[in-house]
Amino acid sequence: MDAATERAPAADELAGGPAARYVAIITDGNGRWARARGLSVNEGHDAGADTVKARLRDAAELGVKEFTVYSFSTENWSRPADEVNGLMEMFSRRIASETPELHEEGVRMRFIGRRERISPELVERMAWAESLTAANGRITLFVAFDYGGRAEILDAARRFKGGSEADFRNCLYAPEMHDPDVIIRTSGEQRLSNYLLWQSAYSELVFRPELWPDFTREALEESLAEFARRRRRFGGR
Repeated sequence: MDAATERAPAADELAGGPAARYVAIITDGNGRWARARGLSVNEGHDAGADTVKARLRDAAELGVKEFTVYSFSTENWSRPADEVNGLMEMFSRRIASETPELHEEGVRMRFIGRRERISPELVERMAWAESLTAANGRITLFVAFDYGGRAEILDAARRFKGGSEADFRNCLYAPEMHDPDVIIRTSGEQRLSNYLLWQSAYSELVFRPELWPDFTREALEESLAEFARRRRRFGGR
């Protein structure tokens, strides 16, 4: 097979089982990665953002249709002001510089979370990225920013007028988001940390030892292969 016809294996080819089409990641470990290298924490977040973009491209090649990343939680506001301000600046800068190339690659961008505490300029930039990429269908990148699972459920409950579970889902931040097949957490920690609490009811969990900036394509493929080896029962036998 020549280079022109080579392709990456689809997610369901990695272990012979069902494909993980909807993948969510808790991108943990940027600060520890930076400290181990004598770098600032914001340099760690920049390295982590590079990894998000690289693994998003890998996920698209592997047949993943939705890729959700936990970028900034409702609890992260308690971090030092320099770190929070640096994150906001980096986020705004990267949306401006990277959205056009992601758009060219067929990525649809969606931001989930509260926006009241975010600057109007950043909210406007997020809305621009969503509008520009709205018609793309190769893969959707959901970015959880100022996001908390409990906050999402509470906000949905305020909007809920009664009805079915499907009606309640329509009150969530992104009703079109599928429940993740698998949630991957890096850095060796083994908890959800208030992430996608409604959507994760039957998600498989994969915990990886790597700090997020060290999470390679091989690590992603191994995580998808581990998912493919599992049998999902959804309450049945």
